[in-house]
Formats: sequence, C-alpha cells, structure tokens
Amino acid sequence: MTDLGDRIATTLRRERERRDLSVSELARRAGVAKATVSQLENGGGNPSVETLWALASALEVPFAVFVDEGAHSPTLIRAGEAGTAVASSASAYVAVLLSASPPHARRDIYLLSAEPGSPRLSDPHPRGTVEHLVMVSGRGRVGPADDPFELSPGDYLSYPGDAPHVFEALTPGMSAVCVVESR
Repeated sequence: MTDLGDRIATTLRRERERRDLSVSELARRAGVAKATVSQLENGGGNPSVETLWALASALEVPFAVFVDEGAHSPTLIRAGEAGTAVASSASAYVAVLLSASPPHARRDIYLLSAEPGSPRLSDPHPRGTVEHLVMVSGRGRVGPADDPFELSPGDYLSYPGDAPHVFEALTPGMSAVCVVESR
C-alpha cells in the first residue's frame, strides 16, 4: 500500500504524459496553479477534493484513479475504518473511496460525510456521469444545484453528475453512500 501523496504523484504524471500535456496546459485546463500541479507530481501538497476533481476532469479520468489503493477482492471495510479520506477546502465534507471501478467498468463507490455549514457545491463531472446516493445517517439536501432534494436515512436519489450539484448536511453526522457511474 502506498502513501496517498505518492499515488497522486504517480497517477497525475502518468495521466498527464499519456495525453501529451505540459504541466502548464494541464493547470490551465483544470483551473489550478501550475505550481500546484508541479507540487502534486513531486509528491507534495495536500490537495482538496475540488483540486483532485478539477484535475480528473481535465484529464478525463475518474476521480478514483488518484485515491484508489488497488485492493484485491474480497474487501471488507468496517464502519469507521474506511480508507483514505479527502477533505473539501470549501465545506465540512469528506469523501472516502470504498471501491474504484476496475478496468473497463465504469463505477466508483464512495462513503461521504458532512456537517452543517457550507454546502459542498460540485462542478459538472465528465459528460454522462450519473450519481446514485443512499442516505445513511442524518438529513441533507442533495442533487441538482438548482433543485436539490431533502433526504433522510434510507432514501435513494439518482441525479446527473454532469451538471452542477450539491451535498449539504442539515443535521450533524450526515453520511451517505454514493456510486458515481460514468456512461
């Protein structure tokens, strides 16, 4: 198992070079500083969810390629012992990759948690992305940014991930399982 910074560095450089992009061009496409891309490729920094999503979108790869630990089946993750968490820089929101999509399949599974305060606003992911969410605990406002739904434990919602969307805790301890599907 490798360190998150090492995984991000290796993956970022590999995916950038596969597309024959310079550090400057990737930074421009992702809307992040060139120094940030360089720092991440050198194993430094502590990127936010927003930065990794922007880089993934610019490289046209799933977010999961940066955080997947490459576990082999079977995989049991006990509550509270989930893998690498990536926090938002804009809200009390954490995403933990539970299962990355294997090659030639197109789905990733996340455990999300949030606290009341600033909502997690997501820019559109690549075209064809659909998010499937099951609320586990607490109540929240989730879905399309312009018309989110209020969800309670056990509620399921499917919504376009390729349009702006929101994940907002209405009560403390909100958590959900989200399957991100690329079509």
